[in-house]
Amino acid sequence: MCELLGMSANVPTDIVFSFTGLMQRGGGTGPHRDGWGIGFYEGRGLRLFQDPAASVESEVARLVQRYPIKSETVIGHIRQANVGNVCLANTHPFVRELWGRNWCFAHNGQLADFSPSPSFYRAVGDTDSEAAFCDLLNRVRQAFPEPVTVEMLLPVLVQACAHYRSQGVFNCLLSNGDWLFSFCSTKLAYITRRAPFGPACLTDAELTVDFQAETSPNDVVTVLATAPLTSNEAWTRMQPGEWRLWRRGECIADGSV
Repeated sequence: MCELLGMSANVPTDIVFSFTGLMQRGGGTGPHRDGWGIGFYEGRGLRLFQDPAASVESEVARLVQRYPIKSETVIGHIRQANVGNVCLANTHPFVRELWGRNWCFAHNGQLADFSPSPSFYRAVGDTDSEAAFCDLLNRVRQAFPEPVTVEMLLPVLVQACAHYRSQGVFNCLLSNGDWLFSFCSTKLAYITRRAPFGPACLTDAELTVDFQAETSPNDVVTVLATAPLTSNEAWTRMQPGEWRLWRRGECIADGSV
């Protein structure tokens, strides 16, 4: 099964440390060899890097690892294919435009016999993940032809995720660059780092970072991952059916279905 990586921060922050740990799971310490991708929001823009190769062997992944892109919202993914061929079109995260913003989505899990009715948004590849993303945006577009606040949008997102969860495993991350929505079907964890900062040690690589030297006292950074990325920090595991909405590193809404 795939693994997710997300970040929400109150200041532009690089995710090189967490990405270094995740890429080892893409064919090194883990079996997720069927592609990887990561999207960095920069205002309304989105820098997207993808490669159908294993992240542990990918030159593009090494580029991202060496290039400390700073962002307030990030979504990443490493793939272990179960539906769809190993190719660029099937590589997460997926991106579509809605209400003049780039919406970015990544999914961990599998939906059984999932074939939603065609509508405005259609999948380019042949994964259940992209089909679910398109179906989700179609639900949003049908409910709200014009932009609404995320508070008004939340019931539609939660109801859709509950529906997908009823058809299989649906752990996901979704963002429009302003907020980050996380839904746990089976497995998703997070950690919020704030002052006083300390050292963090990766589980999948011999790398330690002292965040005290890399941050300011007002920084708030939340990292989400399918499984905790560090060995010396207390991560919080989300419960099945739990959802959380993040903005600028803080959880601004949460609930369960």
